[in-house]
Amino acid sequence: MPTTIRFYEHGGPEVLRIEDVDPGKPRPGEAQVRHRAIGVNYIDVYDRTGLYPVAALPSGLGREAAGVVTALGRGVRGFRVGDRVAYVWPIPGAYSELRNVPAERLVKVPKGISDEQAAALMLKGLTAHFLIRRTYRVQRGDTILVHAAAGGVGMILCQWAKSLGAKVIGVVGSEAKAELARRYGCRHVLISGRDELVAGVKALTRGEGVAAVYDSVGKDTFMESLDCLRRLGIMVTFGNASGPAPPIAPLELSRRGSLYLTRPTLFNYISTRAELESAARELFAAVRARKVRVVIGQTYPLAQAADAHRDLEGRRTTGSTVLTL
Repeated sequence: MPTTIRFYEHGGPEVLRIEDVDPGKPRPGEAQVRHRAIGVNYIDVYDRTGLYPVAALPSGLGREAAGVVTALGRGVRGFRVGDRVAYVWPIPGAYSELRNVPAERLVKVPKGISDEQAAALMLKGLTAHFLIRRTYRVQRGDTILVHAAAGGVGMILCQWAKSLGAKVIGVVGSEAKAELARRYGCRHVLISGRDELVAGVKALTRGEGVAAVYDSVGKDTFMESLDCLRRLGIMVTFGNASGPAPPIAPLELSRRGSLYLTRPTLFNYISTRAELESAARELFAAVRARKVRVVIGQTYPLAQAADAHRDLEGRRTTGSTVLTL
């Protein structure tokens, strides 16, 4: 019987259970995928802790995975049994051996991209895509600030932004992570807890500030991030690793130079099949052209998902984290 990870109550990593669950045959419009690799993301922590409420308990976990199509429901076109595919889907449940998902959410994995890379790219890579190609379209000559620059999204985003001609200032938590950030796209790196963020950014930009801040940390960095922006800059807050960002009066944006503020989420950018295919095509092309290297910092067997969460929350991970089967 295929195994899956579920939880029956919100809490720490210890609430995760390994269970045998048969997903049954795929329904019309669905494809059954045998997972080979599963991406681990901070959104999984939010689901587990209850920061993002799940539809019902018990619940599965995980939003992205890669594998092989093993069965097709009635009416599915464009896929065959044996196809290598990957997906990101807003309903948790990717921490499993076998899963039925809507075929319209699948993309084919091109040659030259491994299952582990594909699993790490669907949520993290597509997030990096919409952040720098659509939320704020990074231009040659821009200077941008990226928090968690040595993390899964950060390492993809920084490399890609550099290839577009941007100057990237990264923020990380240690000297070891700073070295990784420099290797993967950052021209300058600031270490949180050691370097003063606003003063450091102003010094590196000759007092001007940056065109955009990409902040996945949330509460602990939000107000300082605003103060790093140039006039008419954009604050992109897309994560809550330290807790939700605080409420802010719109007047604070005008006081700092008529700033823009947005809180985007991936699924609003890939809500149609055409948007998903276009974004995945551009992402895979960037990887195959070696503009982006997918760095898998650590892997765990599916049964050790709780350990992966402990390391992720303890900030002991770098790059992307993947569960393997």
